[in-house]
Amino acid sequence: MTVYERVGGQQFFDRLAAEFYRGVRTDPVLLALYPTPADLVSAEQKLAKFLAQYWGGPTTYSDERGHPRLRMRHAPYAIDEAMRDRWLAHMNAALDAVTHEDVSPAALHGNALSPELLGEIRDYFVRAADHLRNV
Repeated sequence: MTVYERVGGQQFFDRLAAEFYRGVRTDPVLLALYPTPADLVSAEQKLAKFLAQYWGGPTTYSDERGHPRLRMRHAPYAIDEAMRDRWLAHMNAALDAVTHEDVSPAALHGNALSPELLGEIRDYFVRAADHLRNV
């Protein structure tokens, strides 16, 4: 069973991306990186599709946008250790919010998110954030 299936499918990643961008909207430093900070809907949808695909879901992200090329897509933005830490803090807070709700998407599908699975997801976020540092 893929992580995508274990967390309850696309709904989990949609909610994770929504929670992440809820945090970004309150962070003027991260928000300044977005060309249209007043409208983060597209960015939120892209993140949800990318994460779903990465964790074994449909290939919608690549079908629509091609290879993720994350480092290249983020190259125009100065991402130093402090920026990496801000991104990671918001992503971890989003994961906490989504997985600590009374009825998480995974619970709706009868799948408990084990500490090991949560650790695997958090480890990926650390690796991804480190990979995107360019300053």
